[in-house]
Amino acid sequence: MGKEMNKILVIGATGQIGSELTPALREKYGDNSVVATYYSTEKPDKDLSRGPLEKLNILDKQRTAQIIEDYDIDSVFNLAAILSAKGEENPARAFRVNVLGFFDLLELGRKFDLTRIIIPSSIGVFGPGVPSDNAPNETVLRPTSMYGITKVTGELLGNYYFKKFGLDVRGLRLPGIVSSKTLPGGGTTDYAVEVFYEAIREGHYTFFVREDTRLPLMYMPDCVKSLIELAEADLEQLEHHCDFNVSSMSFTAGELARKIKDHIPDFTYDFEPDERQEIADSWPNSMNDTPAREEWGWEPDYGLDSMVEDMLEKLEDKLE
Repeated sequence: MGKEMNKILVIGATGQIGSELTPALREKYGDNSVVATYYSTEKPDKDLSRGPLEKLNILDKQRTAQIIEDYDIDSVFNLAAILSAKGEENPARAFRVNVLGFFDLLELGRKFDLTRIIIPSSIGVFGPGVPSDNAPNETVLRPTSMYGITKVTGELLGNYYFKKFGLDVRGLRLPGIVSSKTLPGGGTTDYAVEVFYEAIREGHYTFFVREDTRLPLMYMPDCVKSLIELAEADLEQLEHHCDFNVSSMSFTAGELARKIKDHIPDFTYDFEPDERQEIADSWPNSMNDTPAREEWGWEPDYGLDSMVEDMLEKLEDKLE
């Protein structure tokens, strides 16, 4: 079965995923059993202050070690990352944070004999040569963005540390994430979140991708569920470790716009592709996630209709 998670560290708890994963982990494991860390200069929202909260730069290995020691941490969710569009603006920083920061954490995992390290990978690992429809779990990985390159490196490092040192490292290839709580942080699928805010606030949105751009997306509650379920899965059942495809829904930018217009009839939109279109075009339209379904029972709860309804409901309350 593998060892239990008792004292959990979430690195990057104020980001898009961390701000919803952290409260979910605290609800399940207890507020004081989950230590949240943040990097930004802004003070995190009050939600994150319900349990232990520390400032941390993933590149400060000594500080990371200190937190692991002080709180007797046994499991780490590493969400610190520079995303795809931001990574193209500063490839060197993306490499340092996404690869060197993770490498230091793996070394600390060995030093402190951590129970588990969980890290999200991404559809960014895919590049040209991968089947566009139903991209398989096992396929050639030649990404064309620095973000994708760092995520492939992370998968390989995690698998290496598992095979070489027995460190239980797990990861899944997340699609684009849609969240009602936190604004996106510089990814190629940010349009799928921004459009909801602009539809409610301005009644208009200009997409930065073509109308026919189809990408795999996932609603945040399913993202949180997938990370926790993988972390809690029986190690003996896992044949894969750091490279699980997880799929939820796939739709075009145009389909999303029309679905929102069904709920907000006055909503207008247009399409002006920018440099992010090239990254989107290098990714598959959809993913095959059979290993995740077979090895740890993955199954999403949300589709396009239920996600759009829930997003609009939550944001209308939030933006009132």
